[in-house]
Amino acid sequence: MADRLAAGDPAPEFTLPDADGAPVSLSSYRGKRVLLFAYPAAMTPGCTKEACDFRDAGAVLADAGYAVLGISPDAPAKLAKFRDAYSLPYPLVADTDKQVLTAYGAYGQKSLYGKLVTGVIRSTFVIGADGLIEQAFYNIKATGHVDKLRRDLGLR
Repeated sequence: MADRLAAGDPAPEFTLPDADGAPVSLSSYRGKRVLLFAYPAAMTPGCTKEACDFRDAGAVLADAGYAVLGISPDAPAKLAKFRDAYSLPYPLVADTDKQVLTAYGAYGQKSLYGKLVTGVIRSTFVIGADGLIEQAFYNIKATGHVDKLRRDLGLR
């Protein structure tokens, strides 16, 4: 099992390529709250549902001062297709070597249909303006997660 982050832990820094290959650094968001969601694979049903739910909640999240970032092990070209196919307005970053996902505890052993496998653990991290983890959600369900997250954050 990967080491899990908890409230008060520093969010692991990263600079990763986005869907266009441009570098995106967590440090560039300092002073803003960030919702970083880790998902297994672009263009799959669950990941598409989750990504579109973040897209659809974008105005509410932005009004509350949150920036949204998605992270997966997909290559930038696949992320670009995903972004364009579903009009995703926030950056998707490529962690092809899974080092950042591992640092966040979002890559490791998980149960998939009753079998232990190694892969991305669907997770969301609420990162404070100071770069500290405010909340970490692991093993979440794609459907309904964004609505639950909005309720947990007191957003309507």
